[in-house]
Amino acid sequence: MRGSWIHYLRGYVTVKLIGGDAERFLNEATAAGLLLWDIAYTGKGPLTFRVTVPDFFRLRPLLKRCGSRTRIAERRGLPFQMARLSRRKTFAAGMLGFVCALFVLSSLVWDVQVEGNRSISEETVLKAAREEGLYPFQWSFRLKDSSELARRLAGRLPDAAWVGVDKTGTKVSITIVESAKPEEKKPEGPRDLVASADAVVTKIVAENGRPKVKANQRVRKGDVLISGFIGEGERRKAVVSKGEVRGIVWYEYKVVSPLKRQVQTLTGETRDRTYLVIGNRALQITGYGAPPFGKSVIHGELKRLSLGNWTLPFGKLVEKEKELGLIEEKLTPAEAKEAGLKRAREAVLARSGSGSEIKAEKLLHEHTDNGKVVLNVLFEVEQSIATERPIIQTPN
Repeated sequence: MRGSWIHYLRGYVTVKLIGGDAERFLNEATAAGLLLWDIAYTGKGPLTFRVTVPDFFRLRPLLKRCGSRTRIAERRGLPFQMARLSRRKTFAAGMLGFVCALFVLSSLVWDVQVEGNRSISEETVLKAAREEGLYPFQWSFRLKDSSELARRLAGRLPDAAWVGVDKTGTKVSITIVESAKPEEKKPEGPRDLVASADAVVTKIVAENGRPKVKANQRVRKGDVLISGFIGEGERRKAVVSKGEVRGIVWYEYKVVSPLKRQVQTLTGETRDRTYLVIGNRALQITGYGAPPFGKSVIHGELKRLSLGNWTLPFGKLVEKEKELGLIEEKLTPAEAKEAGLKRAREAVLARSGSGSEIKAEKLLHEHTDNGKVVLNVLFEVEQSIATERPIIQTPN
């Protein structure tokens, strides 16, 4: 019980006993049922002890009998704290108002986030949540239990296999796991696979249909690679030919690469802006008046206030804007040549489709003209060369 919160609520004082018989005083105080603690007495100095405020006023008869008097060295506890606050009413009212405002604002939902959705739009999820009473600026105590809310949201979202709701402070996260649906396949008609370009076949794998060419065979654009006709005579029929055919295709490119180019870089000029963030809204408080940069990049850092495990809807956003400028960079002929070849490689791979691979490249011609390096390059690319061609059947 000694030094407990009960004593803090009642208030207690630290007392020095001056004069009289200290030993007799302690014996009579014990006999009277007074609770004294933290008693210190060396024999040379005064006796000191702590006593609650109600028991302090019961000491007067004992002090008279012992010929002693007291001096209060320290006052502690809620009654003295309240007495001090009563002398500063404006401060006390402000503190009380701040605590009330903090409690009210932390009891609201300030942000609702949707995670994991791909085909289900965020607007659809937020609309279903609103219909269940979950939306920004809603009172937290009015929300249903998280598991019940998740179950009801799942009933409103038929394309979701599972819905989870997690509330952390003033933020609510809705996690969506969507149902796996088989891909809808369009009906396919009989077809041949034909060459999309002149090439030399390097690989042919026929999943359906009859292969008409072999590896290392040269084909021209439009030649049948895998036929959609199978069988002979009366058993001959048209099918959907499927398979993979790869071949070597040649591309010739003319590349013009300048010996000077403009490069975007940071100039070193920066500007800082500070925003006061309340919920999902921000109010700019610094960084006004400066003329805008022509080009710039902006990096922002958001810091929200927290109270224990609670994240409050207040914070500060600091934006740092950095100016971008253009500088002229001179290249050697070798550097310009390599930059031009790099662009040509990227272009030929984009043109030849996914899975393509440059097997060889040959520089046919190179010269410098009017501050530019001009190149003629022949690329040898292995790529898919099969394209679909429908089989048009005429009635007998």
